[in-house]
Amino acid sequence: MYFSRSPIPAFRNAQELGLGLCNRHIGIYAYRAGFLNQCAQLSSSRLEGAEKLEQLTSLNEGFDIHVAPAYGPMGFGVDTQHDLDKVIKELKNG
Repeated sequence: MYFSRSPIPAFRNAQELGLGLCNRHIGIYAYRAGFLNQCAQLSSSRLEGAEKLEQLTSLNEGFDIHVAPAYGPMGFGVDTQHDLDKVIKELKNG
């Protein structure tokens, strides 16, 4: 398995872009304490360095990640302080 911040498959011809073939990554993570202890000892993989997705190091080391399809409208991602500020503002506004 592999996931990315970019569309997979990569479409070489922008006119053939078919995002219907792609899934969107929604990250909701839950970890066991033992796994977090193991994970903290791992060196970052080259894939993690390229994508800035720490889960790729776990996959590279042979750990499993459970994935499930999600249905319905998506909100926005929370990856930066600016994103978090947007969420807080939305929650305050109801």
